[in-house]
Amino acid sequence: MSLPSTDPVVHLLVVGHDEAGRAALVAALAAEACRAALRPALAVQGAAPGQALAAVRADAAVQLVLIDLHQGDEAVALAQALAQCRPELSIYLLLDDDDTRGLVEALASERVDGYFFRSDADPAGWVRILAAEVAETAATPFYDALRAYVAQAKDSWHTPGHAGGDAYRASPWVGDFHDFVGEQMLRADLSVSVPQLDSLLHPTGVIAQAQRLAAQAFGARRTYFATNGTSTSNKVIFQTLLAPGDTLLLDRNCHKSVHHGVILSGARPVYLDSSVNERHGLFGPVPRARVLQAIQDHPEARVLILTSCTYDGLRYELAPIIEAAHAAGIKVIVDEAWYGHARFHPELRPTALEAGADYVTQSTHKVLSAFSQASMIHVNDPGFDEHLFRENFNMHASTSPQYGLIASLDVARRQAVMEGYGLLERSLGFAAELREKIDATGVFRVLGLDELLADEVRSDGIRLDPTKLTIDISASGWGADELRDELIERFNIQIEKNTHSTLTLLLTIGTTRSKVSRLFDAMLRLARQAQKERREPRPAARLPRIPHFTRLACLPRDAFYEAGERLALLDDSGLPNPALVGRVCCDQIVPYPPGIPVLVPGQVIDAAILGYLVRLLQSQRSIELHGLAMRDGEPHLRVLREAERARLRPLDGG
Repeated sequence: MSLPSTDPVVHLLVVGHDEAGRAALVAALAAEACRAALRPALAVQGAAPGQALAAVRADAAVQLVLIDLHQGDEAVALAQALAQCRPELSIYLLLDDDDTRGLVEALASERVDGYFFRSDADPAGWVRILAAEVAETAATPFYDALRAYVAQAKDSWHTPGHAGGDAYRASPWVGDFHDFVGEQMLRADLSVSVPQLDSLLHPTGVIAQAQRLAAQAFGARRTYFATNGTSTSNKVIFQTLLAPGDTLLLDRNCHKSVHHGVILSGARPVYLDSSVNERHGLFGPVPRARVLQAIQDHPEARVLILTSCTYDGLRYELAPIIEAAHAAGIKVIVDEAWYGHARFHPELRPTALEAGADYVTQSTHKVLSAFSQASMIHVNDPGFDEHLFRENFNMHASTSPQYGLIASLDVARRQAVMEGYGLLERSLGFAAELREKIDATGVFRVLGLDELLADEVRSDGIRLDPTKLTIDISASGWGADELRDELIERFNIQIEKNTHSTLTLLLTIGTTRSKVSRLFDAMLRLARQAQKERREPRPAARLPRIPHFTRLACLPRDAFYEAGERLALLDDSGLPNPALVGRVCCDQIVPYPPGIPVLVPGQVIDAAILGYLVRLLQSQRSIELHGLAMRDGEPHLRVLREAERARLRPLDGG
């Protein structure tokens, strides 16, 4: 597959039955495109209707399709098939008359971007309109405005204090920072004092335009740029949809920001235990039956939030779950932080929005090309309260957003639309190649979907994002931490994460042939070393099984905001402190990895949870336990005092 060169060329595909007529139209359009000296250049090619779908799959540079078919229903069917494969395509139809146009509009108005009439043959005009379509799709309103403003070289008498980098430039102490970061980056670090660049908190200009283009690209009614990550995006949505005491169904495996959102919103959570692959210490989706049962058991629930895909690439079959939630009047939020690229390749779709989700959060920086912390919030909720959302958004957003982050979101959207399909096709090819080559080492092995799934979710229609590779290293004799360090120190390769028996690699649109080659070379060398040294496979060392959720004695928010008292995790003998059993935790206790809370504020501690935490602390040195209160070097848990617990309103059964 060919990818666009440094000087982009957009391909227009003309589709028609009549070979001679098609060739004549291609020639006429190509001649007009050449005469107009368009930028980007427009190349025209033809295909028969039966070849069109294969053509747009094979050529990532195709951005425009002109369908010249006399039968309206055939034209509509082809337009729908092309849009289903690559929704970013701009599709135009060549029609006979207004009657045909009415048929097409009735059947596929959202799939067709424009029309031309055969009776008004005007190749020059058509090329002009198609070129304008490309320009609109590829526009970067905010980035263009930022770049133009920086080029004007205005003197800065406003924030930030480094004044476009001038504070660094001549400094003998920090001048090297100016050189490291770069002139343009510092000049572009501006503030809300520049009205030409719009306001993220109340966008009406170039930021609003950029967000509209993003909504169109990702298939949302509205899209909002977030400069402090998906973590804050989740909290904003929670506070928009949930009032204190409202019931929320949530995947226990979700990101800790979701659990923080529970505290901030004052919601009453119903935690759904995720599936667990105990062999490899991987946490997967919540079984579908468990989600559907929770929907049935909690008719009062207002919101359901799920994570799709998971850190390891497992994604739900969302449509039936969302359909059941909507039937019960429940809004659905999907944390798609690790799956923001899915819209731009048919192998990765449907996205959560396409499956019917009301709200979707994406870490555009994780798998597309935005800067770190740059994320998007997509909204398809028909009952969306924009005023309330904006009030909550502004509560969390900085009044001094980083304009480079906003520009990177604008640019990332442009790249995803204009070349995302080709780049993802390349990444998927690299992923398949790495699977085959790593497996061929005879020591390391890339886990497939069947090996990643827990038994209880095998019939749930779960699929795997191929761009996330989980490598089983247990046969190599290397420990996971040891192997990770070897890769970084000997081969300059930094992986995404590891468990006790796996490494996780993340392929993105930035993955290159050279990186793939270096990675495979490193894995091959390490495999040969393991064989030469006759390393014995390590015994299956499983993490202690995470205990099931117990129960909530009170709302998480109520427990969190009490002062509580701090009790030692271990007693004087170094054993689990029995005084903690039956007490109510005030904090979120999260072993990382995997990052799933074992305790949340308001949860009752039992002996199983206490024993689990102690075993982790004593035997799993590579795992961090977030949320413990340290006193004199000893771990403590903050729990409600009995008087505080008595004062708080108990939940049913609490």
